[in-house]
Amino acid sequence: MKGKVRGVKQAEAAKVLGVTQPRISDLVRGRIDLFSVDSLIDMLARLGIRVRLVVTTSKKRLRVA
Repeated sequence: MKGKVRGVKQAEAAKVLGVTQPRISDLVRGRIDLFSVDSLIDMLARLGIRVRLVVTTSKKRLRVA
């Protein structure tokens, strides 16, 4: 069924996530490059998903001259 993802209409998802329906369409099409990390994390938080970001150095470090 067009316009639905996992049984939820894009307009309904947009309302829950605090974005517009075209932005949901971008997400559905995999265009996450159009979103900031902050906005993606905010949408996850609105769904009750907690995000933890861990940054570490790799074992093989890049030499900078």
